[in-house]
Amino acid sequence: MSWKNTNLRYGTLSIALHWLMFLLMVAVYATIELRELFPKGSDPREAMKALHFMLGLSVLLLVALRIYARLTSPTPIIIPELTPAQHLAAKIGHLALYGLMIAMPILGWLILSAAAKPIPFFGLELPALIGENKELAKSLKEIHETIGVIGYYLVAVHVLAALYHHHIKKDNTLTRILPLKK
Repeated sequence: MSWKNTNLRYGTLSIALHWLMFLLMVAVYATIELRELFPKGSDPREAMKALHFMLGLSVLLLVALRIYARLTSPTPIIIPELTPAQHLAAKIGHLALYGLMIAMPILGWLILSAAAKPIPFFGLELPALIGENKELAKSLKEIHETIGVIGYYLVAVHVLAALYHHHIKKDNTLTRILPLKK
């Protein structure tokens, strides 16, 4: 299998990035949800929050690589071809997912900056993007949480669409991004 996309199939790089991003997004959501199992202020809860921040910033790094790979390689064709409405829905869905993967980490970074909290990144402390502003931090947190909930639905629709194409339409939408079977 080639590292680059072909007209019929995604390449190894795109496939690896897609599934790595999926696992990373699961981990980001899991860490923020699992923090609720621990009392406020406890070390495990703070560790979950720090991991959430670091994994979220990792999403931002990888989405940049993913966008580069997408823009510099052909998109494999879907056989049989999508209707114009399905094609438009797919484009809107993918743009929404990319927006989620870009906006959420930036919002998280802005929240920590405005709250004057450290921005951890695997042993590094990143600089604040803006100055301290507790009210802005609260507003940004509400936006971040709302978009986070929307993200659950975006991912669910993405998965359901892939399953619909695979099991009902019986096209190659899903198989183009699956790792090859030996």
